[in-house]
Amino acid sequence: MSAEREVLTWELFGTAGRELAQEIAADGYRPDLILSIARGGLFVAGSLGYALDVKNLHVMNVEFYTGVDQRLELPVMLPPVPNAVDLSGAKVLVADDVADTGATLKLVRDFCADHVADVRCAVVYEKPHSSVKCEYVWRHTDRWINFPWSTEPPVVSRPQQILDA
Repeated sequence: MSAEREVLTWELFGTAGRELAQEIAADGYRPDLILSIARGGLFVAGSLGYALDVKNLHVMNVEFYTGVDQRLELPVMLPPVPNAVDLSGAKVLVADDVADTGATLKLVRDFCADHVADVRCAVVYEKPHSSVKCEYVWRHTDRWINFPWSTEPPVVSRPQQILDA
């Protein structure tokens, strides 16, 4: 990974969300719902939901990153896990901020695969080593990314919520 960082500002995120939505629309994909991977994917899903006129947004909480380039051994789904029956037969667009290793996206995509009519992934950034090649990507990079929602430290620090197993 490059020592240089990719910097995404709020203004540039607005451009990224719109261009990503245009790519999805131009492909003719019309999702029934958008499944956001929290937390970074919440911003992407909201942006895509407005641009693609999709009001049915769901959230899947997945813990993987614990710090800058620090992660758990495997991603972990946190409750509440979406009920598969709510996704049954739907065209699902999985939204996240980055496909880094691809492990989180793979976990969510595989969770959906047996229940939905079609599942596709949309991300702002995709890294070359990602195990998941997303259908919709705004930019490719090998750099660490400074997202506007996670660059500043938290206003309040909370104790670690996931214990290393």
